[in-house]
Amino acid sequence: MANPQLNNGHTRIANEIFEQMMKTNLNGTQFRLVMAIWRYTYGFQRKANEMSTSFLAKVIDANRTQINRELSALIDRNIITVIGIGSKGARVMGFNKNHKEWDEQAPTKEVVPEIPVPTNKIKKLKYDEENTYYKMAVYFFGRVEKVANDAGISHLIKKSNMQTWADDMRKLIEVDELDKHLVKEVMDWVTEDSFWRTNVLSAKKLREKFMELAIKMNAEKKPGPPKQKPYHDPRDKEIALQKWISEGNDPDEFDWSK
Repeated sequence: MANPQLNNGHTRIANEIFEQMMKTNLNGTQFRLVMAIWRYTYGFQRKANEMSTSFLAKVIDANRTQINRELSALIDRNIITVIGIGSKGARVMGFNKNHKEWDEQAPTKEVVPEIPVPTNKIKKLKYDEENTYYKMAVYFFGRVEKVANDAGISHLIKKSNMQTWADDMRKLIEVDELDKHLVKEVMDWVTEDSFWRTNVLSAKKLREKFMELAIKMNAEKKPGPPKQKPYHDPRDKEIALQKWISEGNDPDEFDWSK
């Protein structure tokens, strides 16, 4: 028989939040996601925590496609907030307790019938934390975030969307047919270059300027022409000696070492 006790651990939630949640239209998966986020934030006396879709899928026993869809709905409604990207590449999320900011739209249905997509429209791609392009986007964002923080311009990347960043990474590889290793090399270089580091603060800008950046990076790697030793005319010393003598100096005191 189960015998849960408060002294074995509990999650403190304000009654006002409970009362507001009772009035909020959420589907089953969305409500379970809110509870999971409460458990791993408030349950550990913290306001936010890094949580991947695979982690949340395991916690509430759902598939990742379902988690991605319903979590996106909660974020769009401003019930769940994304603070940033954590050290493991997943989103750092928290619960927005200011319910006045929530969007009270109807919840998405659990089962969405397939609707044919018109051929003149392109379906927007979705990338989860396990996707290679998403990981590339997170890696570049981490480097850009450090640059922005150091330069005091973090507000410029505050609303960065990792989905659009990941899509730009995909285009670099699949559309522009660039090598992943070259892309990483340019990402590392551009975030260290004294000029470009504060001028390329998004994946979109990286793609737009990629060729120019790669050329400049490679140009810096090439060794410059060897420095030529200064040429000294052997007659220079004789000319200097004659000048020394013409000025009334003793020839024996002339310094030949200079």
